[in-house]
Amino acid sequence: MKLENKRIAILATDGFEKSELFEPLRALKNEGATVDIISVKEGEIKSWDNNNWGESIIVDKLVDDANVADYNSLVLPGGVANPDLLRTHDNVLEFIRAFFKSNKPVAAICHAPWLLVSAKVVENRKVTSYHSIKDDIINAGAHWVDQEVVVDQGLITSRNPNDLPVFIDKIIEETREGKHKEQVVNA
Repeated sequence: MKLENKRIAILATDGFEKSELFEPLRALKNEGATVDIISVKEGEIKSWDNNNWGESIIVDKLVDDANVADYNSLVLPGGVANPDLLRTHDNVLEFIRAFFKSNKPVAAICHAPWLLVSAKVVENRKVTSYHSIKDDIINAGAHWVDQEVVVDQGLITSRNPNDLPVFIDKIIEETREGKHKEQVVNA
């Protein structure tokens, strides 16, 4: 078990892409990690699955009650609604920035890099994302590439659910390795 004694935060709200939360969650738990679902609302959050609401998951902790010091890494699932809703919350953006300031791995897939743009942590980084937000990523000062997975100083990004196997492998690898040398945060 590669991630025994590791704790991982998955930050999401209603409208997260079902596979982009549940597949990493299963894989990380199978590797021995403790995983907390963090959100801006209590109770359950609903996934988006094949153009309709899908499976729900229970929230473990509100973002206001979560402490970055308690976690080894952060996972940001995509979906269109999920990151678009989350990025309107200053406490969410500060939570994300705190991971970068602590040099801890952050993984974002599909539309989740919108959160990184709003948190102002992608400038001068190599990043991938869902193709429709490419311009947003470039306009935020990142170097966008079309690859399954990109790792830049502990920032792990992928394009879509088809990339989940390599995305998950990199989350495991980066979390196991721990902190990274230096990450530039402009906020």
